[in-house]
Amino acid sequence: MSEKPNFEMLVERHSRELFAYLWRLLGDEAESEDCLQDVYLRAYKAYARLDDNANTRAWLYRIATNCAYTQLKKRSRIDGRSTEFIEGLASRAPSVDSQVEQSAQLAQIFQAVMALPHKQRAALMLRKYQELDYEQIALALDCSPASARANVYQALKKLRVGLAEEV
Repeated sequence: MSEKPNFEMLVERHSRELFAYLWRLLGDEAESEDCLQDVYLRAYKAYARLDDNANTRAWLYRIATNCAYTQLKKRSRIDGRSTEFIEGLASRAPSVDSQVEQSAQLAQIFQAVMALPHKQRAALMLRKYQELDYEQIALALDCSPASARANVYQALKKLRVGLAEEV
């Protein structure tokens, strides 16, 4: 990488994808917005110390992951918010039987993803939805690329097994 962008440009460039990542990890829009604000507050405080050649995207994902982990630790379990999300999916679906069935399947997938261990869920979201490579995931999760790959693999394996059992 060349020289790091100014902070405002960094925020503008990555806000949407970081919010989507946080929402996928937390499953709650308001918590995701709060967490994103915390990400930028933490990033702003540390920005001056960041190496000019650092991968700023992976650095922001690491901060976002840490913020999400902090938020998830505050929750001792998945609470009623995931239920609200699932009910929201069903309420937006047309009354056609296939759409209702699809909403139920999405709810099952959502629950299965939310039940994954935090690191596996984060690795899966970074790989499949944020399209980061394993090197970037490793930077974001503070692990080796092999560990990042293993976390994605284990998450997918658990989802396949868990969802197959439900069917």
